Amino acid sequence: MTFQHPARRRGDGKRGRFENFAELASNFTSSPVFALLCLALVGVFVAVHAAGLSTEWQVLAGDAMAAVTLLLLAMLKNAERRAEHAIQRKLDAIARALLEQQEGERGQAHEDLKAAVRMEERL
Repeated sequence: MTFQHPARRRGDGKRGRFENFAELASNFTSSPVFALLCLALVGVFVAVHAAGLSTEWQVLAGDAMAAVTLLLLAMLKNAERRAEHAIQRKLDAIARALLEQQEGERGQAHEDLKAAVRMEERL
C-alpha cells in the first residue's frame, strides 16, 4: 500500500470508492440534517450524564461521540486534500498560460488552463 495524495492515486480521472464515499459524507455533514443529528447526540450525551445512568451508558454515549468525531476528521481531511490539489493545479495552469501569453504564443498551457477549471468536481 502506498500513501499518495488522494487526488493522484488514479491517473484516469475517476474516483475510487473512498473518494466517492468521502464526497457523499462531506455533502451530508455540511447539511442541516447532520447538524440536528449532532445536536441530538450531544443532547443524549448530556441527558445520560444528567440522569445519572450507569457508567456503561455514559461510556457508550462517549464512544458514540468519539466515533462520529473520528469519521468527521477523516472526511474533512480527504476533502481538504482534494481541494488543495485542485487549487494547486489551477495555479500551475494559470502560471503556464500567463508565461505562454507573455511569450506571444498560445499552446498546451492554454488548454491545460481550460481543463483545470472546475477540476475539484472531478477529483
